[in-house]
Amino acid sequence: MGVKSFFQEMKAKASPSRMFKALVTESHDIVPKITTSIESIVTVEGEGVTPGCIMQTNFPEGAHFKYVKHRIDAVDTENYVCKYTLVEGDVLGDKLEKICYEIKFEESDEGCNIKVTSEYHTKGDFVINDDEIKAGKEQALGLYKACEDYLIANPHVCA
Repeated sequence: MGVKSFFQEMKAKASPSRMFKALVTESHDIVPKITTSIESIVTVEGEGVTPGCIMQTNFPEGAHFKYVKHRIDAVDTENYVCKYTLVEGDVLGDKLEKICYEIKFEESDEGCNIKVTSEYHTKGDFVINDDEIKAGKEQALGLYKACEDYLIANPHVCA
């Protein structure tokens, strides 16, 4: 088994607290409203977005993947940090054991900086390359941008 880490960062004009709520603690309500690529997010084990709970993201019919399940490992609502692990879903295929994420929302002059670290844990001798990760990173950045746009257009949401 190998581990390959990636880091990405983007800026958003919405505050860290609003982005954190929209993408973490209230994601089940907000995310399906801001993108057509996600049908629903539901808690399938545990309660709410708390350490140990399992959240399932369901994709629409005809999408490349059917669903993914994330285990919430840590949630820091004061510092706007969430650690979670993708533990199940066809995105893992037969080459990935899991993907661990840490997402941080930090205050900036114009809103917030979003910092995401991803660790891809491979099975066997499989070596993941950057090209295989590029599409997922671009999709995540698109989701963050859609969230930012939604929050700016709806200042009462996650306020």
